[in-house]
Amino acid sequence: MADTETLKNLSEAQLHQVGGVSRPLLEWLTTFHMATVVLDPFTHESSWLLDTARRILTAFSGADVRVAFVVSGTDSEGAHKFIGPLANEILCLADPDREFVHSLGLSTLPAFVTIRQDGYQIGIAEGWDPEAWRSVATDLANLTAWTRPEIPAAGDPMPYVGTPATP
Repeated sequence: MADTETLKNLSEAQLHQVGGVSRPLLEWLTTFHMATVVLDPFTHESSWLLDTARRILTAFSGADVRVAFVVSGTDSEGAHKFIGPLANEILCLADPDREFVHSLGLSTLPAFVTIRQDGYQIGIAEGWDPEAWRSVATDLANLTAWTRPEIPAAGDPMPYVGTPATP
């Protein structure tokens, strides 16, 4: 659950759509809850999870949830280079100054972050911890009356701690 300070920070965090506009996070929440996979394009660990993240986000794309990759520490062009053709399938947002990462208090990436429409956190799982990601996905599925994707699934990487969210 977010406190008043976290909500203030979230309202100020700017996310830049690859090939599109820049908006404060709360504007991305005006219609739907949000499920994001936050990645660091400068680490191998984040790239190992792209297919798994795509599968999880795609599973929620039909629910009342805005799904997105958030690429931290780079601009829209760098985010597009990292995500590649997945940017054509799933909303891709850049967090160049790591405002989003800081506002949520993330310490490790990759991370699975779900946020209600009112800005309160549904859940956060840091690193690739399939049990923690499953828990966050379950809470989101329960909130939206949707089916939770299988986590982990065949072909997913082995669990790993991840890397520091800020250099």
